[in-house]
Amino acid sequence: MIAPLTTAVRDQPLPEIAETVIEVRNLTKRYGRNIVHQHLDFDVRRGEIVSIVGGSGSGKTTLMRQILGLERPTSGSIKVFGEDMSELDKDEARLMRVRSGMLFQQGALFSSLSVFDNIAQPLRELGKVPEDLLRDIVMLKLEMVGLPCKHASKMPAALSGGMVKRVGIARAIALEPELLFLDEPTAGLDPQASDEFVELISALHRALGLTVVMVTHDLDTMVALSTRVAVIADRKVIVAAPVEQVAGFDHPFIREYFLGLRGRLALQGLSPERRAKLPPEALEPASEAIPLRTAP
Repeated sequence: MIAPLTTAVRDQPLPEIAETVIEVRNLTKRYGRNIVHQHLDFDVRRGEIVSIVGGSGSGKTTLMRQILGLERPTSGSIKVFGEDMSELDKDEARLMRVRSGMLFQQGALFSSLSVFDNIAQPLRELGKVPEDLLRDIVMLKLEMVGLPCKHASKMPAALSGGMVKRVGIARAIALEPELLFLDEPTAGLDPQASDEFVELISALHRALGLTVVMVTHDLDTMVALSTRVAVIADRKVIVAAPVEQVAGFDHPFIREYFLGLRGRLALQGLSPERRAKLPPEALEPASEAIPLRTAP
């Protein structure tokens, strides 16, 4: 299920990396006595695809939710597009949400709404889009994610897992956001659907000039898409760099995650230029039984 957009932008250059658009400083997040983040710093620059990885319970999704304003930090500051999220009034917060799109894990579609109405929902919240224009926008978004318009009338229960995620992406980009947040975007997909979804994200990144923040545990997805990888361990971001540099960072989680058999398989799918920057341990022989996806 390759979207026409994927073919159209395949040779288009990646967006230029520019100014910082997300700035997290000295962030602490507690739930009662449980400290999830402590003095955490994190940055994202315009045009990047930054993957957030970490062990179970490390607070990856919690960090994303705080950046989106869905949760408040216990202390510290979060600035998005230079605006402190804790100081926004109701109208400013609404405008900030329009500039961001979110794909929740498993798509999170409204089960009682059709595909069309799920995608139209953010547009209808604005209350200013005529119905004929709204229909054109929805159909365009469906086409962009590689779904025929005939699926617009279907209910989410009639869709495959990959189609649900594509509808979720169509909804996330309905308002032409500058930031796109993805929570485990390829979880639950078979290998072919996962590869196609990665191609779709890459195409949207190029076509729309998106800045993408992604939580993932899928090594192939992370290696194929990320311009940088931010690793959360010990309640903070211990390193944020291109994956070939992260793999050489001395920390128990990184050694286990990146330099185990599965990690080496993924890393050896990098381009020759990037493989040359990997630590020697990452280049140790790995089984060729699992097909490798070549990263840009």
